[in-house]
Amino acid sequence: MSATRDTVESTRPRESKGGGGKTGASAMSPGRGARLRGGVDVATLVGLAAAAGVILIAMAAGGSLRAFLDPPSLIIVLGGTMAVTTASFSLGDVAVAWRDAGAVLIHQTHDPRGVARQVLLLAEAARRAPETLKNLLPELRGEVFLHRCVTLVSEGLPPDDIERMLTGEVEASGSSHVKSAGVLRRASEVAPAMGLIGTLVGLVQMLGSLNDPSAIGPAMALALLTTFYGAVLGNVVLAPLAAKVERSAEEDALIKTLYTIGAVSIARQENPRRLEMLLNAVLPPGKRIQYFDRDSDRGSPRGA
Repeated sequence: MSATRDTVESTRPRESKGGGGKTGASAMSPGRGARLRGGVDVATLVGLAAAAGVILIAMAAGGSLRAFLDPPSLIIVLGGTMAVTTASFSLGDVAVAWRDAGAVLIHQTHDPRGVARQVLLLAEAARRAPETLKNLLPELRGEVFLHRCVTLVSEGLPPDDIERMLTGEVEASGSSHVKSAGVLRRASEVAPAMGLIGTLVGLVQMLGSLNDPSAIGPAMALALLTTFYGAVLGNVVLAPLAAKVERSAEEDALIKTLYTIGAVSIARQENPRRLEMLLNAVLPPGKRIQYFDRDSDRGSPRGA
């Protein structure tokens, strides 16, 4: 074990086995990220797959699935939705929105409790051995924002400057995600409208071909399927993705805010117990930690 890790271990509070407020903290060190899991977002994929499955079952129950395939209708809905959405924003905004939509399907999540404990461990390590933060930098390269926070603190920047820079980054990141969610929301509104436009096109073609019975069927298919495609694309695909991007943005902002509070507190050399109160003021009620409190069952302190 490295000297840095030994320093960290020596600064970590001991935990009684009966305490529930710091479960898992004893196996955690500041050099380890608070990332819980990464990979495919099961909830989103299961939800989309279930919705698609219900629709496919309904389609197959009434006849052939081929009856629901119509290339002109797809072109009107997909092409029209992309074109109108791009006209409402810009190519760059639309590209970033699709990137963010893909990111919520394959992403890595943080546990706010784990992040708060990691921040407190960093604060305790820095309070007892300030050089520990600089030694931990190589271990934090995987966490870009946390690495930046620790870098600013270890370089000795004034706390107010650190707070201003990190807060600006959090706001800029949040603004980008909000714009991406807005793009997807706009697309979810446009898709049903393009379906309605396709329906009108099909009805006009049908009415203009009443003297030709062979043309009525394709025109009617275009009229009905564009509405179907637009409704599915807007309400089953785009709207859920927009909501997911918004939620992801909220979670990302919370994690970065916790890191920002920790960095500023460490730079000000505040007592870690005060930092715990600041973190709990930001954490949701169900996610708050009890890092330094006393074990009510044993009557012994959890933190030295």
